[in-house]
Order: sequence, then structure tokens, then C-alpha cells
Amino acid sequence: MQVCTQRSWKRPYGVGLLVGGLDESGAHLYYNCPSGNYFEYQAFAIGSRSQAAKTYLERKFEGFMDSSRENLIKDALFALRETLQGEKLTSAICTIAVLGVGEAFHILDQETVQGLINEFEVVGEEPPADEPAAPDQASAAEPGPASADRGPPADQGVAPMDI
Repeated sequence: MQVCTQRSWKRPYGVGLLVGGLDESGAHLYYNCPSGNYFEYQAFAIGSRSQAAKTYLERKFEGFMDSSRENLIKDALFALRETLQGEKLTSAICTIAVLGVGEAFHILDQETVQGLINEFEVVGEEPPADEPAAPDQASAAEPGPASADRGPPADQGVAPMDI
């Protein structure tokens, strides 16, 4: 992919792209930059005003491994709501897609999404992210490969959401 970025007439990547997937080693989220570079993240947001969503995700991402699917969706909606300026979050302005182990990729219908939005707006402003478990409990609860296979430790100068 990098070869295409070294010549101005070979730059087909004019947009950023988030690609999520699942394989035998677990879930993966990649950001493909307009330059053609790509990075793996545990949580990420792109687009206009995405910094507000990234800030929310950085504050909450450590609890994502222990969260239920419903709470992960609610966290995504909270992050999206952070980007809105004077606009109300409704199912008409967002789409949610889900995939998982034993579950094919599918898009949630608008009624389901609106129900989730209504549920957390009635409850209040408190985000749904579960409290992170103690370090020994978190490693025992994580499915998939050992944490050593997930990239460098957080203290090696890696951004918090980078893998």
C-alpha cells in the first residue's frame, strides 16, 4: 500500500476508512489514513468533530473488555453524541452495525437504535461503561491470545488506544 503513496499520481486513498473484523485472534479495528498508512486501534473515531468522540473513548476504553454488547453500543452512542453541536442524537442520523463470534455482520434497525438512545437519555448523563476489573481479573476474563500478543505495554510511549 505504501508504494501507492510515494507517487502523487498513484494516490487512490483520498479518504480515511475504519475497518473492523474478527478472526481467531480476536476483534480488530484498523484505521486506513488518506495517505495509505494504516494503524490498529482498540477504539477510534474519524470525521469532522471526531476529537470529542476520541476523547470520550480514551476515557472509557479500559472497561470495554468487560462490557456487555449493549453497553458497548451505548458507549458508541455516547461518543457520537459528544460530537453533536446543538443537535439531538436520533436514529435518523446514525447507523449501528454489529458483528461478533458466531454472529454475522448486521445493521440494527432504526427502532432498536432509537430505543437504546431513549434508554440512556431517560437514565441520565452517566455513561454505561462498566468499571474496569482489577488487573488479575481482567487478564483472566479476556478471551483470545495472551496480552503479550496485543502489542507493546502502555508504558512504552504508545497512545492509550493504540494496539
